Amino acid sequence: MNNEKDQTSKGLNQIFEIINAKGDEGELRQIVEKNDTSANQSQNQGQKQESGQ
Repeated sequence: MNNEKDQTSKGLNQIFEIINAKGDEGELRQIVEKNDTSANQSQNQGQKQESGQ
C-alpha cells in the first residue's frame, strides 16, 4: 500500500515538473531520464524482494 502511495506521489511530482519545464527540451530530458533511473531502481528492488534478498 505504501509503495502505491509513493508511486502516485512520484507520478504527480513528475507531472508538476513537466508543467514547470514549459517546453524546455533539456529540462524535459532530465525529467524523463530521472524517471527512467527511478523505475529501474524500483524494478530491481521488487526483484530482490521476490527472490528473498
